[in-house]
Amino acid sequence: MKKEILGIAAPEQPGSRFDKNDPYYGSINVKQETIVGTVIRKDAHGSATIEWERMVDVPKYERKDKRRSRIRVHNPASVNAQIGDKVLVAKTRPISKSKHHVILRVMGDEQ
Repeated sequence: MKKEILGIAAPEQPGSRFDKNDPYYGSINVKQETIVGTVIRKDAHGSATIEWERMVDVPKYERKDKRRSRIRVHNPASVNAQIGDKVLVAKTRPISKSKHHVILRVMGDEQ
């Protein structure tokens, strides 16, 4: 068990089921690259989809354009983020074909 990852304390309980891909109670390591996004979809087996918006310059029209990005992440049982939660996500080794990130903590509700 790791008590702290990237300055974030571990959750109190490990969750209802053992998860080897849990960054606190499992055996997966995380990297320094982090993303803050909102959970828009939650699936079975510890998966979720997060989304965040960013502003991009469009030089031709001399203005900014709002764009969205989405990625699939692992949602460990100890964190258990819900739809609409703002979360902090860290990069890790590939967990599956499309998942390369894991949720570290819930920062609050976006709504």
